Amino acid sequence: QVRLVESGGGSVQAGGSLKLSCAASGYSHSAYCMGWFHQAPGKEREVVATIDSRGYTTYADSVKGRFTISKDSTKNTLYLQMNSLTPEDTAMYYCALDTKRVYYCNSNFRSFDDWGQGTQVTVSS
Repeated sequence: QVRLVESGGGSVQAGGSLKLSCAASGYSHSAYCMGWFHQAPGKEREVVATIDSRGYTTYADSVKGRFTISKDSTKNTLYLQMNSLTPEDTAMYYCALDTKRVYYCNSNFRSFDDWGQGTQVTVSS
């Protein structure tokens, strides 16, 4: 059974940094597409970044140059390094797995099968 557990969220001031982690169990996450998504109150869940089995990454335009997605296969853990945070980054952040894709991850959250419980990120101005 797949289990994803996020951690690392918190409250920071604008310009600060956070590093989110997603510990995976029940499968080898490196074999499939994984992604980070965020969802603000009243808004639809949106992609932040994805990484495929080869390590190929994609980013939402709003986070390019500020966020970095990575994975450690030895620890079966996915990461999201977030720098230069702004209040607009405030949201619940989720990691997700798409077992239907190995390469070229889909940016649509509906493609992802398994989700963590989320970790809250709050950025104050």
